[in-house]
Amino acid sequence: MKQIKVGLATCGISAGGEAVWETLKTRLKDTGADAELLETGCVGMCYNEVLVEVIDGDIHHLYRHVTPERAARIVEEDVIGGKAVDEWLVSGPGVDHEAAFFSKQKRIVLRNCGIIDPGSIDDYLNREGYQAIRNVIAGMTPEQVIEVIQASGLRGRGGGGFSTGMKWKFAHMARGDQKYVICNADEGDPGAFMDRSVLEGDPHAVLEGMMVAAYAIGADIGYIYVRAEYPKAIQRLRQAIAQCEKMGFLGRGIFGSKMNLSLHIKEGAGAFVCGEETALIASIEGKRGVPRLRPPFPANKGLWGKPTNINNVETYANVPWIVRNGAEAFASMGTERSKGTKVFALAGKIAKSGLVEVPMGITINEIIYDIGGGIRDGKAFKAVQMGGPSGGCIPASMGDLSIDYDEITKTGAIMGSGGMVVLDETTCMVDMAKYFLTFTQNESCGKCTFCRLGTKRMLEILQRITEGKGREGDIELLEDLAEKVRSSSLCGLGQTAPNPVLTTLKYFREEYEAHIREKRCPAGVCKALIHYRINPETCVGCTLCARKCPVNAISGEVKKVHIIDQDACIKCGMCYEVCRFDAVVIE
Repeated sequence: MKQIKVGLATCGISAGGEAVWETLKTRLKDTGADAELLETGCVGMCYNEVLVEVIDGDIHHLYRHVTPERAARIVEEDVIGGKAVDEWLVSGPGVDHEAAFFSKQKRIVLRNCGIIDPGSIDDYLNREGYQAIRNVIAGMTPEQVIEVIQASGLRGRGGGGFSTGMKWKFAHMARGDQKYVICNADEGDPGAFMDRSVLEGDPHAVLEGMMVAAYAIGADIGYIYVRAEYPKAIQRLRQAIAQCEKMGFLGRGIFGSKMNLSLHIKEGAGAFVCGEETALIASIEGKRGVPRLRPPFPANKGLWGKPTNINNVETYANVPWIVRNGAEAFASMGTERSKGTKVFALAGKIAKSGLVEVPMGITINEIIYDIGGGIRDGKAFKAVQMGGPSGGCIPASMGDLSIDYDEITKTGAIMGSGGMVVLDETTCMVDMAKYFLTFTQNESCGKCTFCRLGTKRMLEILQRITEGKGREGDIELLEDLAEKVRSSSLCGLGQTAPNPVLTTLKYFREEYEAHIREKRCPAGVCKALIHYRINPETCVGCTLCARKCPVNAISGEVKKVHIIDQDACIKCGMCYEVCRFDAVVIE
């Protein structure tokens, strides 16, 4: 029987996947075609959604940008007729239009995403699922498990980059009558969707990683802290946990051993600060999610005062592969101090937005150009923002920098959880710094004076600069405030909040100076510092700009040069966007 797989992760659904699914379901029923309809997660090519794959034995046809109308034709010509619809084909026998996208990837965390049905535990079992925890229980001591994770060089993928093996060792050695494991799935960085995609596409890998960690530290209760804005991920997790409980993989006497483990889901309310582990713990306990001083660290005094191990989704998803394939296999990839692979969410002005998993040590340029297809619309690459609101902007001139925890940190940015927002020449770096500082200022829990008030004062300065009211001394004041906020804040949110400002000042200082001294935005973004003008030499009088202007600020007759009324113009940029002759100029 043929199989038809539809990508129904959040990216696929947002592109119209559910309508495609219903069309396929109806057409298969109406035609009586001998085919099984299945759903799968995100394979990483979000830019090609909706993706539909037709499988007939060893023959696979993967289609992109599928609509309900195209789905009906795929059923008629491929599923029934046995002939591929070539114009929508991504890959098939002798065809691979996206070979470059995958050529430099190494998929460990994403090994099953877009391949298996995430709602089927059997699909996971057929790909060596739960073999790692079986092997651990049957033939390894907790100390041996920890040694394997340490030897692999796996560092926490949540942003801190701390040794996972050491973290497990501390929790294992801690004394306590009760221990806990927690999965931090509170992914809050703008432009980041790594954890969501893994939970939606391969939830059992995360559960198995948590089981191995629980065995290693001696925990019998675990929590997955996932933000409520991820309904599909929560659905998949609930389904996976129920399947494991039914099959005896969770509960008491797992695989006939003395190991007991129950896993629970805690839905977060969307507070960015709850990504910090002590704030997350407080939230699970039913308290307000605010950080506390460390030490003691959660490994010694965590959830309800008991020893607790916390890792994020990607970290746990690596564990089963490491246990099955050995520490050496994982450590053979990457750099001296950053082993294995890293998942990145490519967003922003990149041609191929989506999810990629690459070996540590690959360069920024390789990710952006060789995998991501370069910058959209032929624009120039300007910078990449890494690490979310806690990270920073790395300029295009440093594109040959290796993806390595220590190398990225040297730039002033951080690896973070894997968000990679690509910026082009049309991006104002002062405005970008203001955007991220607005985010962290809004998300500050308010506990620390420097975080609460310092970020507010920094934001006020940035707002003043982008409004054309900047003055001499503002740059130095920003740097002074940034250092105080960084050194005096309690948790990572406050300590890293100045990073977007400091890195843009470090690498794009001339843009700040242009805003302050020349009252000019070089990128043409800050409304108070720009105006739109129609070039009489290139305007053909097509009237499109006048028809699209929301405030009727453009006048002119057909086939004659048009004029913008500067007093009426609201600087929305609509005329610039719609002009087909590059006649609208930003000054």
